[in-house]
Amino acid sequence: MNASIKSTLPSVEYMERKNDCLVCGAELEYFDTTGQFTCSFCHKERDSNVKCVNGHFICDGCHSLSAVDLIRKYCAGSDFTDPFEMADLLMRNPSVKMHGPEHHFLVPAVLLTAYYNIIGDPELKEPKLKEAEKRSSRVPGGFCGTHGNCGAAVGTGIFISLILDSTPLKTEEWGLCNRMTAESLSILGKFGGPRCCKRTTFLSLSEATKFLRTHVGINLGMLGQKACTFLELNRECIGDRCPFFPR
Repeated sequence: MNASIKSTLPSVEYMERKNDCLVCGAELEYFDTTGQFTCSFCHKERDSNVKCVNGHFICDGCHSLSAVDLIRKYCAGSDFTDPFEMADLLMRNPSVKMHGPEHHFLVPAVLLTAYYNIIGDPELKEPKLKEAEKRSSRVPGGFCGTHGNCGAAVGTGIFISLILDSTPLKTEEWGLCNRMTAESLSILGKFGGPRCCKRTTFLSLSEATKFLRTHVGINLGMLGQKACTFLELNRECIGDRCPFFPR
């Protein structure tokens, strides 16, 4: 995310104001005539007479998408290489709730997007995203508290299994995708509960980028550790025990 966008990011209170910009929370401005604007989510140009004062525009189609549809559509068209940047932007859309199973898909989706954009093979993104959606849909909400296995961590294993084409009969690939999930779960367990889908998403993305660099030799473009802007929406926030708590 460029400096001008980051400098305008507001408190999460904006997410309660549906009449403001879904990207940065700034006020919308309306024009007497229509112009061509590029949607910040689907990246397509549309005719409109409204955008926010910081230049962001969201088309009507993306305004009404479900969380999973929004994630898939955004990632399929994105050329970004920072999974943190993409996750943060997507989680700012009101369709992505504070907690929910959509995060189980969001994690592998932004990792796949960054990975295939970096290696220069973006045409593989869409089929991999569709498969990630299918696999993540089998991980129900609340999985973290009832099965000892967080869906965000499972999402990192799904990601590694997809880029390595792992199957139950593979050797190294089978081992790596299981190790990926294990390492994500280990760091989540270190910080403990209660739940926070934003914390588990950011921690899982961080572990996946380290794992990818060590075992696959790919460096994802990352802006560095995020400072959480969602804490006001989380009644169970663990405060300064969280590595993303604003310092």
